[in-house]
Amino acid sequence: MRKRHDAANAAGVLKDARERFIALWGQMGSNWGIPRTMAQVHALLFIVGEPMNTDEIMDGLAISRGNASMTVRRLVDWGIVSRVHRRGDRKEYFLAEQDVWKMFRTILAQRKKQEIDPLLEALEACRQTTEIPGTRKVDADAAALTAHNDRLDDLIVFMRIADSISRRFISPTGEGLQLAAKLLDRAS
Repeated sequence: MRKRHDAANAAGVLKDARERFIALWGQMGSNWGIPRTMAQVHALLFIVGEPMNTDEIMDGLAISRGNASMTVRRLVDWGIVSRVHRRGDRKEYFLAEQDVWKMFRTILAQRKKQEIDPLLEALEACRQTTEIPGTRKVDADAAALTAHNDRLDDLIVFMRIADSISRRFISPTGEGLQLAAKLLDRAS
Protein backbone atom coordinates (compact mmCIF):
# COMPACT_ATOMS: atom_id res chain seq x y z
CA MET A 1 0.00 0.00 0.00
CA ARG A 2 2.86 2.35 0.86
CA LYS A 3 4.49 1.92 -2.58
CA ARG A 4 1.20 2.65 -4.31
CA HIS A 5 0.78 5.83 -2.24
CA ASP A 6 4.38 6.92 -2.99
CA ALA A 7 3.88 6.32 -6.72
CA ALA A 8 0.65 8.32 -6.72
CA ASN A 9 2.34 11.09 -4.75
CA ALA A 10 5.31 11.16 -7.16
CA ALA A 11 2.94 11.31 -10.13
CA GLY A 12 1.14 14.26 -8.55
CA VAL A 13 4.39 16.06 -7.80
CA LEU A 14 5.60 15.46 -11.37
CA LYS A 15 2.31 16.72 -12.83
CA ASP A 16 2.47 19.89 -10.71
CA ALA A 17 6.12 20.48 -11.61
CA ARG A 18 5.40 20.07 -15.32
CA GLU A 19 2.46 22.48 -15.13
CA ARG A 20 4.61 25.07 -13.36
CA PHE A 21 7.34 24.70 -16.00
CA ILE A 22 4.83 25.02 -18.84
CA ALA A 23 3.31 28.16 -17.29
CA LEU A 24 6.77 29.65 -16.70
CA TRP A 25 7.94 28.87 -20.25
CA GLY A 26 4.71 30.29 -21.64
CA GLN A 27 5.18 33.52 -19.68
CA MET A 28 8.83 33.80 -20.75
CA GLY A 29 7.89 33.23 -24.39
CA SER A 30 5.17 35.83 -24.14
CA ASN A 31 7.67 38.32 -22.69
CA TRP A 32 9.94 37.64 -25.70
CA GLY A 33 7.12 38.24 -28.18
CA ILE A 34 6.42 34.56 -28.86
CA PRO A 35 2.77 33.51 -28.63
CA ARG A 36 2.09 32.00 -25.20
CA THR A 37 0.49 28.86 -26.65
CA MET A 38 3.48 28.28 -28.91
CA ALA A 39 5.81 28.48 -25.92
CA GLN A 40 3.54 26.23 -23.86
CA VAL A 41 3.34 23.55 -26.55
CA HIS A 42 7.11 23.65 -26.86
CA ALA A 43 7.45 23.44 -23.06
CA LEU A 44 5.13 20.43 -22.89
CA LEU A 45 7.00 18.57 -25.63
CA PHE A 46 10.36 19.47 -24.13
CA ILE A 47 9.61 18.57 -20.52
CA VAL A 48 7.82 15.31 -21.34
CA GLY A 49 10.81 14.32 -23.48
CA GLU A 50 8.86 11.74 -25.47
CA PRO A 51 6.93 12.02 -28.73
CA MET A 52 3.34 13.20 -28.33
CA ASN A 53 0.52 13.31 -30.86
CA THR A 54 -1.84 16.22 -31.41
CA ASP A 55 -4.55 14.67 -29.23
CA GLU A 56 -2.14 14.34 -26.32
CA ILE A 57 -0.98 17.94 -26.77
CA MET A 58 -4.60 19.14 -26.86
CA ASP A 59 -5.40 17.22 -23.67
CA GLY A 60 -2.21 18.29 -21.92
CA LEU A 61 -2.84 21.99 -22.51
CA ALA A 62 -6.62 22.15 -22.97
CA ILE A 63 -6.33 23.76 -26.41
CA SER A 64 -8.24 23.21 -29.64
CA ARG A 65 -7.13 20.89 -32.42
CA GLY A 66 -6.64 23.82 -34.79
CA ASN A 67 -4.53 25.70 -32.28
CA ALA A 68 -2.44 22.60 -31.50
CA SER A 69 -1.92 21.76 -35.19
CA MET A 70 -1.01 25.29 -36.21
CA THR A 71 1.33 25.72 -33.24
CA VAL A 72 3.11 22.41 -33.78
CA ARG A 73 3.56 23.27 -37.46
CA ARG A 74 5.24 26.57 -36.50
CA LEU A 75 7.51 24.81 -34.00
CA VAL A 76 8.50 22.30 -36.70
CA ASP A 77 9.17 25.20 -39.10
CA TRP A 78 11.37 26.81 -36.45
CA GLY A 79 13.33 23.56 -36.18
CA ILE A 80 12.91 23.03 -32.43
CA VAL A 81 10.30 20.28 -32.81
CA SER A 82 10.47 17.36 -35.20
CA ARG A 83 7.90 14.96 -36.58
CA VAL A 84 8.19 11.38 -35.41
CA HIS A 85 6.35 8.45 -36.97
CA ARG A 86 5.54 5.29 -35.11
CA ARG A 87 5.21 2.11 -37.11
CA GLY A 88 1.64 0.90 -37.22
CA ASP A 89 0.22 4.22 -35.99
CA ARG A 90 -1.30 6.63 -38.48
CA LYS A 91 -1.02 9.60 -36.13
CA GLU A 92 1.86 12.01 -36.33
CA TYR A 93 3.94 12.45 -33.22
CA PHE A 94 6.11 15.40 -32.28
CA LEU A 95 9.26 15.62 -30.21
CA ALA A 96 11.02 18.74 -28.99
CA GLU A 97 14.78 19.10 -29.38
CA GLN A 98 16.27 17.82 -26.13
CA ASP A 99 19.76 19.31 -26.50
CA VAL A 100 19.32 22.71 -24.82
CA TRP A 101 22.36 24.22 -26.58
CA LYS A 102 21.05 23.20 -30.00
CA MET A 103 17.55 24.37 -29.04
CA PHE A 104 18.76 27.85 -28.07
CA ARG A 105 20.99 28.11 -31.15
CA THR A 106 17.96 27.31 -33.29
CA ILE A 107 15.82 29.86 -31.45
CA LEU A 108 18.56 32.49 -31.83
CA ALA A 109 18.80 31.71 -35.55
CA GLN A 110 15.05 32.22 -35.94
CA ARG A 111 15.08 35.47 -33.97
CA LYS A 112 18.05 36.70 -36.04
CA LYS A 113 16.23 35.85 -39.27
CA GLN A 114 13.01 37.51 -38.12
CA GLU A 115 14.41 40.56 -36.31
CA ILE A 116 18.08 41.39 -36.86
CA ASP A 117 18.30 40.65 -40.60
CA PRO A 118 15.26 42.76 -41.62
CA LEU A 119 16.27 45.60 -39.28
CA LEU A 120 19.82 45.71 -40.64
CA GLU A 121 18.52 45.67 -44.22
CA ALA A 122 16.03 48.47 -43.44
CA LEU A 123 18.69 50.57 -41.69
CA GLU A 124 21.03 50.26 -44.66
CA ALA A 125 18.21 51.22 -47.04
CA CYS A 126 17.36 54.18 -44.82
CA ARG A 127 21.01 55.26 -44.83
CA GLN A 128 21.18 55.02 -48.62
CA THR A 129 18.29 57.46 -48.99
CA THR A 130 20.42 60.20 -47.42
CA GLU A 131 23.55 59.48 -49.42
CA ILE A 132 23.99 62.39 -51.79
CA PRO A 133 27.24 61.92 -53.70
CA GLY A 134 29.33 64.94 -54.57
CA THR A 135 27.66 67.40 -52.22
CA ARG A 136 30.01 69.25 -49.91
CA LYS A 137 27.85 72.28 -49.26
CA VAL A 138 28.15 73.30 -45.61
CA ASP A 139 25.00 74.75 -44.22
CA ALA A 140 22.58 73.92 -41.41
CA ASP A 141 20.74 71.32 -43.47
CA ALA A 142 23.97 69.64 -44.58
CA ALA A 143 25.25 69.56 -40.99
CA ALA A 144 21.97 68.03 -39.80
CA LEU A 145 22.15 65.48 -42.61
CA THR A 146 25.73 64.62 -41.68
CA ALA A 147 24.75 64.18 -38.01
CA HIS A 148 21.78 62.05 -39.09
CA ASN A 149 24.04 59.85 -41.22
CA ASP A 150 26.63 59.56 -38.44
CA ARG A 151 23.97 58.28 -36.03
CA LEU A 152 22.68 55.80 -38.62
CA ASP A 153 26.25 54.68 -39.39
CA ASP A 154 26.89 54.04 -35.69
CA LEU A 155 23.68 52.04 -35.42
CA ILE A 156 24.50 50.05 -38.56
CA VAL A 157 27.99 49.23 -37.25
CA PHE A 158 26.47 48.06 -33.97
CA MET A 159 23.86 45.93 -35.76
CA ARG A 160 26.53 44.38 -38.02
CA ILE A 161 28.53 43.43 -34.93
CA ALA A 162 25.39 41.98 -33.31
CA ASP A 163 24.73 40.09 -36.55
CA SER A 164 28.28 38.74 -36.61
CA ILE A 165 28.08 37.64 -32.98
CA SER A 166 24.72 35.98 -33.53
CA ARG A 167 26.09 34.08 -36.56
CA ARG A 168 28.88 32.73 -34.34
CA PHE A 169 26.34 31.76 -31.68
CA ILE A 170 24.16 29.85 -34.11
CA SER A 171 26.94 27.99 -35.89
CA PRO A 172 26.25 24.27 -36.29
CA THR A 173 28.79 23.33 -33.63
CA GLY A 174 27.47 25.85 -31.12
CA GLU A 175 30.96 26.49 -29.83
CA GLY A 176 30.47 30.27 -29.95
CA LEU A 177 27.41 30.20 -27.73
CA GLN A 178 28.95 27.78 -25.25
CA LEU A 179 32.20 29.76 -25.09
CA ALA A 180 30.34 33.04 -24.55
CA ALA A 181 28.25 31.48 -21.81
CA LYS A 182 31.33 30.13 -20.05
CA LEU A 183 33.16 33.46 -20.32
CA LEU A 184 30.17 35.38 -18.99
CA ASP A 185 29.78 32.89 -16.16
CA ARG A 186 33.44 33.36 -15.15
CA ALA A 187 33.16 37.13 -15.31
CA SER A 188 30.35 37.25 -12.78
